[in-house]
Amino acid sequence: MAYDMTPTRSAPASGVIVQLEERARDYDRMARALAWLADNWREHPSLDEAADAVGLSPFHFQRVFTRWAGVSPRAFVASIAHAEARTLLENGASVLDAALDTGLSGPSRLHDLFIAQESVTPGEARRRGEGLTLRWGLAPTPFGTGLFTVAPRGLAGLGFVDEAGLDAAFADMHRRFPAADWIRDDEAARDMAVKAFVGSDGPLPIVLIGSPFHIQVWKALLRIPAGATATYGEVAGWAGKPKAYQATGAAIGANPVSLLIPCHRVIARDGRLTGYHWGLGRKAAMLGLEAVAAAG
Repeated sequence: MAYDMTPTRSAPASGVIVQLEERARDYDRMARALAWLADNWREHPSLDEAADAVGLSPFHFQRVFTRWAGVSPRAFVASIAHAEARTLLENGASVLDAALDTGLSGPSRLHDLFIAQESVTPGEARRRGEGLTLRWGLAPTPFGTGLFTVAPRGLAGLGFVDEAGLDAAFADMHRRFPAADWIRDDEAARDMAVKAFVGSDGPLPIVLIGSPFHIQVWKALLRIPAGATATYGEVAGWAGKPKAYQATGAAIGANPVSLLIPCHRVIARDGRLTGYHWGLGRKAAMLGLEAVAAAG
């Protein structure tokens, strides 16, 4: 049987089809661009160099890449460098070594990159929890097994143990306070779980360990009442940085005290439930239970 492979010409392409065709063409170009940037980000290439690598003019490349990826090529490279530098710092690298290994000229450039990405300095990212003794342990919660981190003056962290297991949950909490001394204490965790989810004679003491800006954002989250939500832009405004969306998002993602510092109540401007560190299913469950309770 023969097949006619000739495209039909019975009707002109609609505007929607034209847009889809344009986005398909953009994907091919941007896939090449992303691969090239992934190989060359340590050199922090200029816009001209990146555009030349994919055969586009700098102006056209900037426009197409930003439309397709949602950020500029420069911001994309900065995000890769920031993520790599943070990993190096968490693994014990010095600020100078992290700067040089990510293609930056020195600590001052790394400082500027961290301030732009999450409003903390590299030293603050590396020294989190320095001088503290933290007790950690497991206890049941309404949202699964909780991993509680207790500082001398109160609760410093609450995460959850999921399918990845205890080692992964502990590593996730440990990296938030890498310079602290850690002691396993399940009794302290259970005591904190009772205070958090059953009730106690007084308010639950929460210790916020982080940069001044992060603490500002975490306190701003407390303005969102149970049963309600807010956007990232609103939280940025409450924290005094109405245009710092990226840094505010990083601060929300770095919140160590799940549920009690309600980062789960932050949603996208269009109403979507965006990423939640402890899982979108858990975020939906938290919001659902709070909505039911608020409705009486």
